[in-house]
Amino acid sequence: MHFSFDQASPIYRQIAAQLEEMIFTGGLKEEERIPSTNELSRELHVNPATVLKGMNLLVNAGLLEKRRGLGTFVVKGAHDQIVEERRQTFYEEYVENVVDEAQKLNLSEQRLIELIKRGYEENGHNED
Repeated sequence: MHFSFDQASPIYRQIAAQLEEMIFTGGLKEEERIPSTNELSRELHVNPATVLKGMNLLVNAGLLEKRRGLGTFVVKGAHDQIVEERRQTFYEEYVENVVDEAQKLNLSEQRLIELIKRGYEENGHNED
């Protein structure tokens, strides 16, 4: 398990974000036990309370669950939940802004779609 920290946000949020990313990318599988708070604390050289705070963000989000005496596990359906949340965020943070900018540039919907298709083609993504 590899974590990298920056100064931009609190460490507990970075821990939560990186654990979520691992669930999203398959590094942590659904129903898999994740390392304990103490294990992560030792590995990351971070206070256990900081690790716990980050893990609790994911518990509260419904991505992790604590099983008494067994540890903390990735919830079944966590991956799909993350995908759906990221799709919604993608729409709100990117699509709405792109449409807004396209309208400011007087680009038609059709022209915007053409530009998006061009972007897919230039990046080697084709519809199959």
